[in-house]
Amino acid sequence: MTVKGNQKTLHRQIRSQFQGKRTIPFLATDQEISHGRDITWTLRAKEAPQHIREGWVGTSWIVEMTATGTRDGRPFQATHLFLTSLRTTPEALLKLVRDRWSIEGWHWIRDTQLHEDAHRYRGNGAGALASLRTAALNLLRLAGFQSIRAGMQAVMHDITALLAMSMRQPEPKPC
Repeated sequence: MTVKGNQKTLHRQIRSQFQGKRTIPFLATDQEISHGRDITWTLRAKEAPQHIREGWVGTSWIVEMTATGTRDGRPFQATHLFLTSLRTTPEALLKLVRDRWSIEGWHWIRDTQLHEDAHRYRGNGAGALASLRTAALNLLRLAGFQSIRAGMQAVMHDITALLAMSMRQPEPKPC
């Protein structure tokens, strides 16, 4: 579970466990160089202290994930805190957290560009519109747009371009 700043007490309790000269027994790192990014991911984890386990039943580990490096030539740093009930290796936790982070990034795009969280559709309408939004995002990526916003602006009032995108075939992936 991601622990965000709006969970002030829990966030502060976990953050304090990774400050100072405390022993952090589990560490894993990975580096990503792609899409204009050169980021080093560092995961530090330790067993959750008793007061956190009491408040969050089932919690085994507290995790701090830091990403540092450059994105599009600019310095970048982000730190996120997590709780987990999983008992696994630091490397496996790192992979799980990175996978979760990529999913959160996809949801961030859906909310900031398509304002998905603002919609109040109920029943079948919600699923149908989510499917249409997913199709639209995939078509924009397939058409080569690196920016969803730029892609939407390019086809917003151009039905010919929109139809051409829908007819485009994906390029085969190299073996």
